[in-house]
Amino acid sequence: MKALMYYGKEDVRLEDVPEPELKPGTIKIHPAFTGICGSDVHLYYDGAVNGGGNSPDHPHPLTGETLPVVFGHEISGTVEAIADDVHTDMKVGDSVVVEAEIACGECPACKAGNYNDCDKLAGIGINGGGGGLSEHIVVPAEHVFPVGDIPLDQAAMIEPFAVAHHAIRAMDPHEGQTAVVGGAGPVGLLIGTILRAKGVRVIMSELSSARKEKALQSHSADIVVDPSKEDLAERVRHETDGAGADLAFDAAGAEPVDHQLLEALKATGGLMVVALHGKPITLNLTKELGFGEKFIRGTMGYANDHPDAIKLIHDRNIDLSTFITDRIKVEDIVDKGFRQLREDAENHVKIIVSM
Repeated sequence: MKALMYYGKEDVRLEDVPEPELKPGTIKIHPAFTGICGSDVHLYYDGAVNGGGNSPDHPHPLTGETLPVVFGHEISGTVEAIADDVHTDMKVGDSVVVEAEIACGECPACKAGNYNDCDKLAGIGINGGGGGLSEHIVVPAEHVFPVGDIPLDQAAMIEPFAVAHHAIRAMDPHEGQTAVVGGAGPVGLLIGTILRAKGVRVIMSELSSARKEKALQSHSADIVVDPSKEDLAERVRHETDGAGADLAFDAAGAEPVDHQLLEALKATGGLMVVALHGKPITLNLTKELGFGEKFIRGTMGYANDHPDAIKLIHDRNIDLSTFITDRIKVEDIVDKGFRQLREDAENHVKIIVSM
C-alpha cells in the first residue's frame, strides 16, 4: 500500500509499504482525511521535541518502532474489518475517527485515568502504530469512535476538537459566564466554539486581521479584540460590569498573552494554558496570582473526551467545515500543506489531506 513515511526533519516520502494485518482486539480502517496539526509542522521543520519520540536507532518504548513511521494523527475514515474478538456495535462501512494517544496503562497517571499524562505517552502517526496518511491503518478497537453522519472531512477535525474539549472540561465552565481566549488559531477557534455551545460568552484576543475575521465568521467569539489597538483587560471589564472574565484560555503560546489574560480575569478566576510554549516565561506570582487569588492550570491532549466531543457536535449541530481552509492530496503535503501553515498561517485554520 502507499503511505507517507516520516524519516525526520524535512524528510517525508510517499512509499510502498506492507499493508497492516488485522490482529486480535483491532479494527482496520481506510483513512479518508487526515488533518495537519501544528505539531506535524514542527516535526517536519524541526524534528522531535527535546529529543523525544523515535529516532532511526532508538525505538519508542511503547510502539517499539524506529524512524521512519507512517505520518498523520488527526484521522477520519471508514471501517474495513473488525477482529472476531472485538465486541462492538460498529460495522464495516461505518464512519469513524481514531484517538491517537497511546499510553502504557501502568504508570500512576494512567492508573488514575489520566492517560494523556502517561510517562511514556506516544502518538499514532507520530511515534508509530500506523498513521492516517496511508491507504489502511489497523488500531486497537478502544481507539476507534463512530461519528454517525458527521461528514468525514469534518470528522478529521474531531481530534483537535477533543483537545479543546478536554481543556474546557477541566475548567468546568457554566452558562452565563464570560471567558477570554487568547489566540484565534485552530485550537483557539475550537475553544471559542465549544464555550459558546455551552452558553459561555467569549471575548477573543487576536492580532491578525484574517483570524479576527474568521473568529467572527465562524461564530467562535461574541467579541474580538485586537490587543495592539485596545487594552484587553479594560475591554473585558467594560463588558463584564467591572468584574473581569471568569475564565481565560491561552491558545497563543506567547508570554505577553498570558500577562494580558491574567489581568483580564476577575478575582478567583483561572487561566488554562492550552498552547505549547517554546521557552519559559516570567510571572510576578504575588501581583498576578496572589492578589486576586487567581490560578493557572495546564493541559495536554485529551483523555476520555472523544465520546462527549462527538455527542456535543451532534447535539449542537456544530459545523466544523468552516474551519477547513484547504483540502489537498498527500503528494502536495510539503508545498501546499506544511509550507502554507508555516508561511501563511494567519490565512489557514485546518488543512486536511487525502490519499
